[in-house]
Amino acid sequence: MAIVSSSVLTVARTTTVMEAVELMASAKVGSVVVMDDNCVAGIFTERDVMLRVVLEGRDPKSTEVEEVMTARVHSISMRTTGDEALKIMVQDHVRHLPVVDEQGRPQAIVSMRSLLEEQVKELHQQLDSLESYMSADGIGG
Repeated sequence: MAIVSSSVLTVARTTTVMEAVELMASAKVGSVVVMDDNCVAGIFTERDVMLRVVLEGRDPKSTEVEEVMTARVHSISMRTTGDEALKIMVQDHVRHLPVVDEQGRPQAIVSMRSLLEEQVKELHQQLDSLESYMSADGIGG
């Protein structure tokens, strides 16, 4: 299974939660990578909004993402397969994985949803091929 990724959105550590959520909403994505200079400092996701902002009653206009982001970031390389990425996500209970280059700079982001959609697409293609094979009316068919 090939990795289906989207371009990665990044924000600074000092970006407010409201600014990050507005960016995520306008891009229709569920996460942004939090950067400190050229290094990945964390990831800020919809889950962080729910658990660390809303549930704790924080003001999204004055809370900075570095206060509520997930600091332990799991990332993958461009050579990681979709199956490997999905395995990491399931084992580590994460839904988004930044794809980083050799210097650790984010190049894309992969979501569990995109990986599962790709897997379903591949399964449908395999099923169609099997149905075509089984219903072939040629010699010996």
